[in-house]
Amino acid sequence: MGDWIKVKADDGHELAAYVATPEHEPVGALVVIQEIFGVNKSIREVADTYAREGFVAIAPALFDRFEPNVELGYGEEALKKAFGYFYPKLDPNVSLLDIAAAFHHVKRAGKPTGVLGFCYGGLTTWLSATRGENFRMQPDCCVGYYAGGIGKFSAEEPVCPVMLHFGAADDHIGKEQVDAVRTAHPDVEIFLYEGVGHAFANPDRPSYNEAATRLANQRSLAFLKANLA
Repeated sequence: MGDWIKVKADDGHELAAYVATPEHEPVGALVVIQEIFGVNKSIREVADTYAREGFVAIAPALFDRFEPNVELGYGEEALKKAFGYFYPKLDPNVSLLDIAAAFHHVKRAGKPTGVLGFCYGGLTTWLSATRGENFRMQPDCCVGYYAGGIGKFSAEEPVCPVMLHFGAADDHIGKEQVDAVRTAHPDVEIFLYEGVGHAFANPDRPSYNEAATRLANQRSLAFLKANLA
C-alpha cells in the first residue's frame, strides 16, 4: 500500500519517509512517528491501517540522520542497538525538524493533519503539540502512545486537542509522569489500561495486549476522525 519518498527538513537534511495513501480522496492526513526501532514493519503497518481508514499517513525515518535504512526488530541485539546506539543520539528538537518535514509534505493536500506516535514517537507527538509552531507545524490534533519521558515536559502547553494512552503497569513511565500531565492539563484525554505494560499496542512485542490495543485504537480512530475528517 505504501511507498518510500524523500522529504527535506528546514535545516537541509534529506530523509526517507514511508507514505501510505488511501484508495479514495483522503479524509485527513497523519504523521506516524516511530519507536526507537526505525520505520520497521510495525510502524509501516500503522500507517497502512490508517490509510485503510481514509487518511494519508506518512512515517518519517528519524534515524536517517545517523544511519539510513534502519529497520530493527525486537531481539536482544536489536534492543542493544536501539537503546545503546540510537537512543542516546536523539534530540527531540532535531527530531521535530524531521517530523515537520513529513507534516509539510502531507499538508500540501490541504487536509487537516494530525500526529500520532509510539514511545519516543509518543513523546515527540506531545512536543509536536506544544512546540510545533516553532517548526512551522500546527497539528490539528495529536495522539501519543506510552510517551516516554513525558513527565519532563508536562508543563508545556499543547495548542491542539491531545489524546494519550499509557499502560498502568508500564515500568518505563512512572505514574507520577502521567499524573503530572493530567494535573497540568485537565483537558487532555488520558487513558490508563490496567495490567498492561510498555509497548502494549505493538503486536510484534512480547508486551502486546490485544484487548487494550483494540480499545486504545478505537478511541484513537474516533478522536482522529472527530478532529481531522
